[in-house]
Amino acid sequence: MDDVTRGGASDAELLARHVDGDPDAFGEIVRRHRDRLWAVALRTLGDREEAADAVQDALVSAYRAAHTFQGKSAVTTWLHRITVNACLDRARKAASRRTAPLAETERLEQLLEPHESAAEPAERGDLHRELVRALAKLPPEQRAALVLVDMQGYPVAEAAKVLDVPTGTVKSRCARGRARLLPLLTHLRPDGRGSPPLDRERNRSQGASVPPPAGQSGADPVKGGGGRA
Repeated sequence: MDDVTRGGASDAELLARHVDGDPDAFGEIVRRHRDRLWAVALRTLGDREEAADAVQDALVSAYRAAHTFQGKSAVTTWLHRITVNACLDRARKAASRRTAPLAETERLEQLLEPHESAAEPAERGDLHRELVRALAKLPPEQRAALVLVDMQGYPVAEAAKVLDVPTGTVKSRCARGRARLLPLLTHLRPDGRGSPPLDRERNRSQGASVPPPAGQSGADPVKGGGGRA
């Protein structure tokens, strides 16, 4: 299959071609969706290295489990579910082994979006730092729900598919998460009131690119070689 044909194929078609042995089909899926998966992972975990590893784990899992995809949801929903699960697993493991927090300045540097730089307006940078610091204080499940709904702009029903829980559970997690965030973020409002300023952060990461894990190039470990793993 040439690049033009592959580029015009749907995600489901590419996944089927990957299962059938196309060596480049899964790489095209990764190219289409990796940035959004990275954005979700970064905001859920609050650590660039952990987020990159979680995305890598998720992509390897998806590569190997492609033959189990039944088409009951969109491929992107399936990928996000695998990624969120990988993030939650890492968050729980990190919580169980954490003995001392990172130095605050180091942690805030790690939480900056990959495309941000010193040239970013100070107000925007300060808001982002405050937001990710507050998000890090939430339980992983609440954090994941808020990232999907309030920051990535997913409808509740779609977020429920990603998280594989009822819509009511997503609504409940978002409500509890917002209630916990509110007292942490109201000082960012000019009048000291209002809901957490998540909307200003929503979908900021559409152009962000995920860095490969240490020791690996920008190409995915799943690129090259097709079929079932």
